[in-house]
Amino acid sequence: MDYSKSGSSAGGKKAPTRHQEHNQKGGKKNPFGSKDDKAALLARMKAASEAKKQD
Repeated sequence: MDYSKSGSSAGGKKAPTRHQEHNQKGGKKNPFGSKDDKAALLARMKAASEAKKQD
C-alpha cells in the first residue's frame, strides 16, 4: 500500500472574493438608521394585493 498518498487533501489557499449586496445597509439607497414606517408597508402590501386580485 502506498502510504505517501494517504491523508486529507490540502485546503484552499485564498478566501473567495466578497461581493456587494444590492440592498445592503449603509449605501445611498439604504442608509444606516433608516426604517420605513409600518403604515407605508401596509399600504404597499394592500396595493399589491388589489393589483393581483384584478388580474
